[in-house]
Amino acid sequence: MNENMELKKIIDESSHKVGLSGVVYVKKGNVVVSESAYDYANRVEELPNTIHTRFGIASGCKLFTAIGICQLVEKGVLSFDTPLKECLDIHFPHFSKSITIHHLLTHTSGIPDYFDEEIMDDYEDLWKEKPVYHMKSLKDFLPLFQSNKMKFEPGERFHYNNAGYILLGLIIEQQTNKGFADYIESEVFQKADMERSGYFSMDELPRNTAMGYIHNKQENTWRTNIYSIPAKGGSDGGAFTTAPDMIKLWESLFDFTLLNEDTTRKLLTPHVLVKGEVHYGYGIWMNKKNEDIYKYHVMGYDPGVSFRASIYPDIHLKVVIPSNNESDPFDITKAIEDYFLN
Repeated sequence: MNENMELKKIIDESSHKVGLSGVVYVKKGNVVVSESAYDYANRVEELPNTIHTRFGIASGCKLFTAIGICQLVEKGVLSFDTPLKECLDIHFPHFSKSITIHHLLTHTSGIPDYFDEEIMDDYEDLWKEKPVYHMKSLKDFLPLFQSNKMKFEPGERFHYNNAGYILLGLIIEQQTNKGFADYIESEVFQKADMERSGYFSMDELPRNTAMGYIHNKQENTWRTNIYSIPAKGGSDGGAFTTAPDMIKLWESLFDFTLLNEDTTRKLLTPHVLVKGEVHYGYGIWMNKKNEDIYKYHVMGYDPGVSFRASIYPDIHLKVVIPSNNESDPFDITKAIEDYFLN
C-alpha cells in the first residue's frame, strides 16, 4: 500500500471512530502528506467542511497571547519578571503583589479563575446569570474573578487558569493602546500570513466559517453553540483559524519570524511540570521522552469546539485537527503520531 494511502486509511478510521466533524491536516517537511475534511460546517444548509473552513479553536489560541506578550518583552516594554501591579492599572484587592508575567504565562499565578476546572465541569453554567452576548471585551470578564481570593501563592504549583490569560490580554491592551484582537491580528496573524484567521463575533462570522455544534446524545439532536460561549473571543480563547493557517503559525514560530531566536527559546522552555511527561512553557504544552522534548502542542475545548495542533520538530512533522463538535481529536493525533514515530 502507498505510504500516503496507508496514512489516509489510519486517519479515516480514527476520525470515523470519534465522530469527527472537522479537518485533519498533516505536513511533513515542506509537503502536505494528508488533508481530509469531514461532516458539515453548517448542518441546516448541509454545507460541508473543507480544508479552508475556519474553526473556533477555544484555548488553542493562548499561544497567540503568549507570543504577543513575548513581543513586548523583546521591545523592552515588559520583562517576564515584571509584577502584574506594575503593568496593569486595575485593582485586585486580594491578589498577591508578587504575581509576575511569568506566573501568568505558566498558569502558576495562584489567582482565582472565572472558570475553575477543579470546581466546575460545565462551561455553559457560567452564562446562566451573565448572558454570553454581554461578553464582548476582556474587561467584561473582570467581575467574575477580580474580587475573589487567591487559590495559592504565586509559583507554588501549576493550575490551568483562563483568568490569567485575560489579564495578559489586558496588559497587551494597556501597553500598546490597541485592542487585543487588533494587536494579535496585525502582529501575529499578518506576520505569519494567516489570512483567514481572526477574532470574529459569533453573530458576524465570515464566509466559510464552521458553526460549533453540541450533541444531545440522548435525543440525538444538535444545537449550535452561539448561546454557549462568549460573543467574541479574546486572550484566553475563541479565535478562529484554518488548518493551513495554523501550520503557518507553527512555521513562523519555529523559523523565528514572530520572535527572535532567544525569545522563542524562552517561550518553548518547559517552565513547569504538569504531570508525567507533560510540561508547560509560555502558552504551549510540550511532551518529553528521556529528557528530550519530542512534541509541542496546543489544544482547545469549548461547547461545540475541539482542537489540537502539534509539531514534532525532530521529524519535521506538523498535525492540525480543528473540529466544530466535541469529538476529541486526541485519538486521531495519537494514531498519526504512532504512524510516524513507531
